[in-house]
Amino acid sequence: MPSASSGRPATLARRGLRANTRPLRRLAVAAAAVVLLALAGCSSGGTTTADADSIAVSNQWIKAADAGMSAAFAEFTNRSDHEIRIVDATSPASARMEIHELVSAAGGTTMRPKAGGLVIPAHGSATLKPGADHLMFIDLKAPLRTGANTPVTVKYADGTSTTFTAQVRDFAGNQENYSPGDGSTPAHGG
Repeated sequence: MPSASSGRPATLARRGLRANTRPLRRLAVAAAAVVLLALAGCSSGGTTTADADSIAVSNQWIKAADAGMSAAFAEFTNRSDHEIRIVDATSPASARMEIHELVSAAGGTTMRPKAGGLVIPAHGSATLKPGADHLMFIDLKAPLRTGANTPVTVKYADGTSTTFTAQVRDFAGNQENYSPGDGSTPAHGG
């Protein structure tokens, strides 16, 4: 046994012990980091992507109109793992906008606000087109002339929004009636 006065063998033993525990400490720190990362990935408080960051807008256009109402059409592609819902739309071109659907009615079709908004499925798309779902411009502030570009902002259920520019085009089809729910049915024109 080493003498207490020399201290050399006891010091070496302590140094040897420390040298042998360094790899174990590094391993323990690495394991703790892996566990923390795994827990962070599983927690409900993890980061999420805003709905606006997951949507691509393409093939957007607006029906030319002199006054009253018009409609915007586009394709919305959802790159996320969850459905995304468009709940509102605005444009400086009109006093207000609504998300519309067409439904069969006596003697033809009628459009009305789409309850719950427009759903874009996870890893899917939703298409707004004449004779189907569309964004309705109500009370145009000025004529929408062919060739002009008009901004449209859509708002998602999570509160984020996307603004895109759509070109105004001539289109003579789809003369549906509008059922705003107050009994009046002005012509849609889009």
